[in-house]
Amino acid sequence: MKKLLTVALIVCLALTTFAGCKKEESTLILATTTSTENSGLLAAILPVFEEETGIAVDVIAIGTGAALQRGRDGDADVLLVHAKTSEEEFVAEGHGTKRSDVMYNDFVVVGPKDDPAGILDIKDDVNKAYATILNLEATFISRGDDSGTHKKEKSLWADAGLEPAGDWYVEVGKGMGDTLVMAAEMGAYTMTDRATFLSMRDNLDLQIVFEGAPPLFNQYGVIPVNPDKNDLINHEAANEFAEWLISPETQKLIGEFGVEQFGQPLFIPNAK
Repeated sequence: MKKLLTVALIVCLALTTFAGCKKEESTLILATTTSTENSGLLAAILPVFEEETGIAVDVIAIGTGAALQRGRDGDADVLLVHAKTSEEEFVAEGHGTKRSDVMYNDFVVVGPKDDPAGILDIKDDVNKAYATILNLEATFISRGDDSGTHKKEKSLWADAGLEPAGDWYVEVGKGMGDTLVMAAEMGAYTMTDRATFLSMRDNLDLQIVFEGAPPLFNQYGVIPVNPDKNDLINHEAANEFAEWLISPETQKLIGEFGVEQFGQPLFIPNAK
């Protein structure tokens, strides 16, 4: 009898859809950037993860700064963000267990189709592009939300020795999609990740006016939150998700995303 019960238990565990012994559902809280959602990447890949693992993913799409804070507060299981220095500090401070590169894209400066500041004529020199916008006081929309994009934008002004201020510089505290819409409505410039812009460009009266400079490189990383934060953190699922993101199969999915619609991948996988 004891042997029969053991066999039945093994069968029950293996056949999770068998009536009366269905595997307990698991939910993963993913705090991530608005760019991974606005670009459509998450909608493309998360159903695959959920189907393969049975783990439901609850996405909180906010800026990188806010996502890192959720990790510090123990209000997320795993982070997918793009501010590498801040991410490494997060792990060094003990808030996350490890950090892994996942993919990259790049930032671009976009502006009105008539490009009143003449940024299109500036090639390769990102400092000159930003200095021109400031000197002409061309309207510039900043996310102003401590996101990875906002952090990068601030670092570019600083690297150029500039401090933007005045009515022309508008901080909105919004995600990337909303910021792009506002820039289009106001005939303004802004900085965006390429993926979000390409996914929205058909509905925006904007064009890329500056791109390709090395400082505009944009790396994404995944970080499971330290389970010592509280007993509610689903660390097992977080680790499973992180490993899944950097697996060869998922890296291939990421590399294919956007090719059919835009003729180019929106993210370049580069997990090691």
